[in-house]
Amino acid sequence: MDLLFGVGGALLTLFIAIYNGYFIGYALILCLLIFIVIGVRRGYPLKDLFIMAFNGGRKSFVVLKIFLLIGIITSTWMASGTVPGIVSYSMKYMNPDFFILYAFLITSLISFLLGTSFGTVSTVGVAFIVMAKGGHVNLDITAGAIISGAYFGDRISPMSSSANLVANLTDTDLYNNIKNMFKTGYLAVIACIIIYGFLSFNNPLNLIENQLVPQIYNTFTISPIVLLPTAVILVFSLFKIDVKISMLVSILTAMVLSITIQGYSLSQLFNIMINGFHLENSNPLSEIIKGGGVLSMRNAVIVVFISCAMAGVFEETAMLNKIENILIQANSRTKIFFYTNIVSFFTAAIGSNQSISVVLTNQLMSKTYSSSGIEKEHLAVDLENSSIVLAPLIPWNIAALIPTTTMMVSNYGYIPYSYFLFLIPLLNFFTLRKE
Repeated sequence: MDLLFGVGGALLTLFIAIYNGYFIGYALILCLLIFIVIGVRRGYPLKDLFIMAFNGGRKSFVVLKIFLLIGIITSTWMASGTVPGIVSYSMKYMNPDFFILYAFLITSLISFLLGTSFGTVSTVGVAFIVMAKGGHVNLDITAGAIISGAYFGDRISPMSSSANLVANLTDTDLYNNIKNMFKTGYLAVIACIIIYGFLSFNNPLNLIENQLVPQIYNTFTISPIVLLPTAVILVFSLFKIDVKISMLVSILTAMVLSITIQGYSLSQLFNIMINGFHLENSNPLSEIIKGGGVLSMRNAVIVVFISCAMAGVFEETAMLNKIENILIQANSRTKIFFYTNIVSFFTAAIGSNQSISVVLTNQLMSKTYSSSGIEKEHLAVDLENSSIVLAPLIPWNIAALIPTTTMMVSNYGYIPYSYFLFLIPLLNFFTLRKE
């Protein structure tokens, strides 16, 4: 009963913080304290609980280098003219009536090649947001299409860390899982193409009297060479080189272009990498092309550390294990998948981390699947069709927080337009009902 009140109090705290626009990190600290109090009530020494939390938080250090690279690659791609170059060439050749659809399809392709939603959003995602701002397209719809596309690849790419995590946790074959994900995901993709195509007609990229491209050429030196950092990412992905290495080489390439092509000094460039890219206020592009930098990731770092600290408390106290007794009563394939989605949503909401949601959901649901005689491959694909896509629908989960922070858009406005994320579980639920 204390856990039920704790979960309810934690979710209420998080919703209040989002509704009032408070920094979600403060709410997560309060949530952590709630679960520590529950641990004390269950007989664990306060000192031990804080050690559990700290040990859990330390696990977040592994992903901090990714955040560092995201902040730097975003700012250097702007300084080098890569983002402005992508924008100017895209607006020149892209059919403006299909802008939203392009945003979904291109980010889907790039995320599949890169295997990372964060890397996709911090590169081509930022470019599409710049185009949307300059072309007066609804930013929430654009962000929804970008995030949907980004998690298409995060779910199904063989280089995706989440796809590999699911395969390792369930002891299944990665490529067999990918085949199953194609089978269970193609309807959602077709539906998204239709929906985003329709939305494109109602939200065309406004090129009439649009001065974005001329202003870009007035501010940056644009030529095909500024797209070189993009080529590095794509070529490295084809050779299945670790995405962290490809991002690092892309950053170094962008640094060289920033100095040799755009004329920034080394000291200016280091300042951009730390504080983000900013043009002078008098420049018409100052509110359109900006952002990135290491410091832009500071709030995300805090959120990740605290969410991992909570996961540490859950893991060490086995606080959630009693829930297994309820879940194991599921007696049909449809009900088991439904329970998997419920568990995924709550673990993603409480843990604020996609990976934590996958790990906890696997722990809580694996006995239910095995006792019902359901093969591990089905557990693997169900995790991909629940935890992986539901986490980005929770504004305080880093799966959503990092993309919205990187693109500098609303923390929750994208949700109604992220069709791929909720069509995957919905369509699979109804498909299972027909079987």
